[in-house]
Amino acid sequence: MPKKRSNKTMSYLKRNFLLSNQTAERLYFDYAEGMPIFDYHCHLPEKEILENKPFDDIAKIWLGGDHYKWRLMRNYGVDEDCITGNRSWAEKFEAYCRVLGTAYGNPLTHWSQTELETYFGCTLEINGKNAEAIRTQCNACLKEHQVTPQMLIEQSGVKRVFTTNEIFDDLSTFEAIAKKGYAFKVTPAFRADKIMNAEAEAYPSYIDRLAGLCGEIANLDDLERAVEQRLKAFIAVGTCASDTALESVYPIADRAEADRIFRAAREGKGISADEACRFKGYFTYFLLGLYAKYDIRSELHIGAMRNNNTRMLEKLGLDTGYDSIAQDIGIKELSRLLDRLEREGRLPKMVIFNLNPAMNTEILTLLGCFQSGEAKGKLQYGAAWWFLDNKEGMEKHLRDLTSLGHLATFLGMLTDSRSFLSYPRHGYFRRILCNFLGTLMENGEMTADIQAVGEVVKDICYRNATEWFGVEKS
Repeated sequence: MPKKRSNKTMSYLKRNFLLSNQTAERLYFDYAEGMPIFDYHCHLPEKEILENKPFDDIAKIWLGGDHYKWRLMRNYGVDEDCITGNRSWAEKFEAYCRVLGTAYGNPLTHWSQTELETYFGCTLEINGKNAEAIRTQCNACLKEHQVTPQMLIEQSGVKRVFTTNEIFDDLSTFEAIAKKGYAFKVTPAFRADKIMNAEAEAYPSYIDRLAGLCGEIANLDDLERAVEQRLKAFIAVGTCASDTALESVYPIADRAEADRIFRAAREGKGISADEACRFKGYFTYFLLGLYAKYDIRSELHIGAMRNNNTRMLEKLGLDTGYDSIAQDIGIKELSRLLDRLEREGRLPKMVIFNLNPAMNTEILTLLGCFQSGEAKGKLQYGAAWWFLDNKEGMEKHLRDLTSLGHLATFLGMLTDSRSFLSYPRHGYFRRILCNFLGTLMENGEMTADIQAVGEVVKDICYRNATEWFGVEKS
């Protein structure tokens, strides 16, 4: 891959991008910039990592499945056929560059520009006028260097990746990746969301898939046995983390009610919205207890209101850019859930990602009620996520965490991305982190000991996550 090189037209990204003072620059360049990356939550396709085929078009890499970009293009009024439809890649790429050219302050402008400079040595500013030249230069680079997923991950300094995998996914891919001898490790995070969503039309088929791996599933006992069996299979290929996504935390059905709801859903009978929520509540409780039993770290994502546009859901399917922020995340139910697990001695290490910034302080103060000497930051407030992983969202997250928690225990950034070009987001976060701390130092609001603060920066960038997840510092 090429080093950064100059073009006649330079981009606006300078060496001190997002760093507003000399202390922030020292923290970033002396401590943060060179730290490895541990991407503990992403959606990279593991089969592409294994197959390691060269990429041939920057347009496909950027626009093939990135709903962040799709949403921005829709906001600008781009026709859907030029976003997810049948228009040529050249037309889609030009449209995206044209939209980005005036999306001032949007994080996509920063991420996309940084990706060009980091991986392709292209410093042309992204706009419609430069679109053809940018695509030509990037595609020439892809062809010349035969750029593959492995190359991009290794060049980014990534040491470990947690992909997100459903309970019935094929795990042989991870065994094959382990034999490749890559300079990074790839392991799956265990996800059982499809088994929780009993209201789904396809629910009986999901249970059939699980039964095909674990034997007959007719009742709740069978289901719980099967889930535990699959969790053990994940652990056998290196899994130490799980992922659960909920719009809200729900009331917990008792076991008899959960069994009745499951039997009805298993047989394809309709269940009410309230029953669906109560089953989710029970199953969340069951899963967290299971994760504590096997020392699996739980990543819980809450606050996304899914599939708001029914017409586009039917046309394009899930995860295509039609989700938003939920208002009610179930804070009282979260309190009851954590308290019950704590009383039963079955509260796992958890990192909670909240999508509603109005609830930052409520969740942070609640998590503080369940910390213990078992670990630094046993219950973590996860990084600013999805709609919040921008400058304003990250700064608010850091302010709230600093005020109500302990910043030095923070696990730091993750990509939450489907793109192999997404790793500059770690640099984006690290600059914001260093500017946040550097500004406090310059204002005399904290110690001026640059070395001590720098070590905390290194912890947040990488070392805290390796320790918290229990993986070696490789």
